[in-house]
Amino acid sequence: MRARLLLLPAVVPVVVVLGATLALGGAQSLGLMPVVGEPALNLRAYRAVVASGDLWPAITVSVTVAGAATALALAVGLATALAVRASRVGGRILGALAASTIPIPHVVGAAAIGLLLADTGWLPRLLGLDEGAWPALVAGPWWGAVVLEYAWKESAFVALVVLASLAADTGELMDTAAVLGAGRWARARHILLPLALPGLVTAGAISFIYAVGSFEVPWLLGRSSPEPLSVLAYRLFTSTDLTVRPQALAVAVVTVALSAAIGLAALGLLRRRPVLA
Repeated sequence: MRARLLLLPAVVPVVVVLGATLALGGAQSLGLMPVVGEPALNLRAYRAVVASGDLWPAITVSVTVAGAATALALAVGLATALAVRASRVGGRILGALAASTIPIPHVVGAAAIGLLLADTGWLPRLLGLDEGAWPALVAGPWWGAVVLEYAWKESAFVALVVLASLAADTGELMDTAAVLGAGRWARARHILLPLALPGLVTAGAISFIYAVGSFEVPWLLGRSSPEPLSVLAYRLFTSTDLTVRPQALAVAVVTVALSAAIGLAALGLLRRRPVLA
């Protein structure tokens, strides 16, 4: 109980700000706070977004890009965390390098990835490749640069969360398993991975939700069509046609609902996980 009370100063402002934002956005999407016209409860904005044919492709792109980036970030982050634990000096250096990427804003990372992986970017020039010989990673059909940017940034976050999950001394468990004849891979599978699972699930959910809601990376590095949910909402919200403002909020509400579903699924996995496999 005391621990929960200590969290209140941090939780209450977040809940108030987030709750007010969601309430205002939901009210505007439902026609209760229109920019023009009389307020009236309706689903007109949601119908208009669905009828435009942009919503379902946006959901598909958002889920696909976020899923691919999160899977890659989890793999790299887990490998980094295990490498940090395996070596003291090298692990500290690797941990410091990974942590150094976290303060870098995503918009700066997106610009760097664009300069690195574009057709005329630094890496193709370094390799001496012609423009046609380099794959279209920036603004290409597979959203390659967007996935790589998210994976690069979020893998460091995943590594730090996993390291926190493995912070408890596992030496006795590892030694006992070795005495009983368990090999290196068996110890990793039955001890390290189960202990790292809560961190992987938590970091994966946060990374996925962030990738779904962030707009600057796909806006800078992605294709112009189809648009992910975040870019679609931003385009509609900044349109000079104020009558489409409720549609932008409707897309935002759909994005929040999708993120909430991912968060609830992650909580379900955390509650059902075994302590050790």
